[in-house]
Amino acid sequence: MFHLLQRYTTESVTSGHPDKVCDQISDAILDACFAQDAQSRVAVETFGSHGTLMIGGEVTTTAEVDYKKIAEDVYREIGYEEDLDILERIAKQSPDIAMGVDKEGAGDQGIMYGYATDETDEMLPLGVVLSHKLARRLEELRRNKTLNWIRPDGKTQVTIDKGRVITALTSTQHAEDVSQEQIRKDLVENLFAPVLGSVEDIEILVNPTGKFVIGGFASDAGLTGRKIMVDTYGGLVPHGGGCFSGKDPTKVDRSAAYMCRFAAKSLVAGGYGKKCLVSVAYAIGRVEPVMIEAFSDEGKNLTDIVTKNFDFRPRAIIERLDLRRPIYRDTAAYGHFGVAGRPWEEIVKI
Repeated sequence: MFHLLQRYTTESVTSGHPDKVCDQISDAILDACFAQDAQSRVAVETFGSHGTLMIGGEVTTTAEVDYKKIAEDVYREIGYEEDLDILERIAKQSPDIAMGVDKEGAGDQGIMYGYATDETDEMLPLGVVLSHKLARRLEELRRNKTLNWIRPDGKTQVTIDKGRVITALTSTQHAEDVSQEQIRKDLVENLFAPVLGSVEDIEILVNPTGKFVIGGFASDAGLTGRKIMVDTYGGLVPHGGGCFSGKDPTKVDRSAAYMCRFAAKSLVAGGYGKKCLVSVAYAIGRVEPVMIEAFSDEGKNLTDIVTKNFDFRPRAIIERLDLRRPIYRDTAAYGHFGVAGRPWEEIVKI
């Protein structure tokens, strides 16, 4: 039913990946709105391609926000120096949607999932944890100048077989004047071995195309919400389809997915299953979910336990997890789950 594969592959990307640049810009705009107006409603999409960036969507807020400056600042902070032609087309939220949200209903229809497993301290599948650790460390090696040839764009990937890593991969943007032999040597020593331990029995793949000098928007387009499996559970459990970044918590694509994760972690921690999956569905403008369902890996129905302990009405989620705060840009790279300190990562006794 979910995450029962003995062999599987998961991936992550660095903060300089074009899609992740867009996610971070969208969430930085959300944070800027929340910093001034906790009642802001934000649905922002960012698209970048070959020297051009477009910011679009709907925002209703009293905050004074310079969208273009935020985008420029995020782009520079990530490490890119190329100039961008930034276009901005932000409108107010449709009154037809606002009418339902004003009554504390869901900001859209849809299905959301939350998952937890006892196989790692993060309560995430091992492959998800390791691919993110590799991507984070790749960025750290760039930022602390341990390897000064690394550039912002990059990807990582691991293949797990029966709980053991059998293949590990990174494609990393690099300076023109470094050889692929040096890149491989440096990364085996400074990236793979520190994260994975002994790499003797692991197939290590580094820049399989043979070269990765041109990266970011110079090589590829980026778009908010195009890395939803990286953001969640690596494709090992169902996904409702909605992304998180750029959306305020009245959008249940985000807030209800966080609540499902919160519930799933508490179920596993409470001994209700080694793996637990929680799902919820909504109708736009309606307060009560149209469905709540929860199961353990052994097929035990945990729905009654979840509905007794967790309130999935949109306003209740926002209040319980304290989501009307500028906490979102940090979530926009290296996964939304498994990071201590985020409110949906807390565990409650049930």
